[in-house]
Amino acid sequence: MNTQQLIAEAIELPVEDRALVVNSLLNSLNPSSGAIDRQWLDVARQRLDEINAGKVIPVPAEAVFAKIWNRFDK
Repeated sequence: MNTQQLIAEAIELPVEDRALVVNSLLNSLNPSSGAIDRQWLDVARQRLDEINAGKVIPVPAEAVFAKIWNRFDK
């Protein structure tokens, strides 16, 4: 089986199975590390604490993406 055949078969899978295949492939390219995962968790907790304390105001994703698109449309 070549790559194109594999892709064609994968596309025919149910969405849940395709998501599992994609996740597995991405993890094979960039395997998770317990130490790095813990650091990201610490950062996420710190940012949540800052939001809850009113130290920062979150920006909706739509606004962030609109700003990016506007910057590149010029």
